[in-house]
Amino acid sequence: MADVRNPTPEYLAFWRERHVCTLTTLRPDGTPHVVPVGVTYDPEAGVARVITGRGTRKVANILAAGPEGARVAVCQMHKARWATLEGRATIRTEPEVVADAVSRYAERYERTPRQNPERVVIEIALDRALGNA
Repeated sequence: MADVRNPTPEYLAFWRERHVCTLTTLRPDGTPHVVPVGVTYDPEAGVARVITGRGTRKVANILAAGPEGARVAVCQMHKARWATLEGRATIRTEPEVVADAVSRYAERYERTPRQNPERVVIEIALDRALGNA
C-alpha cells in the first residue's frame, strides 16, 4: 500500500501520465456504478478530483450518501501497471474550486474541456492508495 500524501516517485509519475481512469460509486441500492473519467491527484492535499456534470448518476450516488459524502475508488491501469486511490467523495460547486479542477485536468490530459455551466467537482479526500506502479 502506498502513502497517499507521500507516494513513491514512480507512483506519482504514473498518476501524471495521460490515462483514462474509472470511478466507482455505489448506487442507493448498494450496487456498484463504474464509469470512465479523468482524474487528477494532488498528494500534497491528499485529494483526487474528477470534473463532471451536476446531473450525472455518479454525482447523484455521492449526494445520496448524505453530507458526509460517499466512499469511492478511482483506478487506472496500463499493461501490467495499476493504481487505485480510495477515499470519501463530496461534491464541490464553488467557481474557484471548479476552475482549479479544470486547470488540473487540462494539464494532465493536455486539453481544455468544453465549457459546461453545470460542471461540478467530485473531490475525494484520500485515505488509501494501492497499486504496483
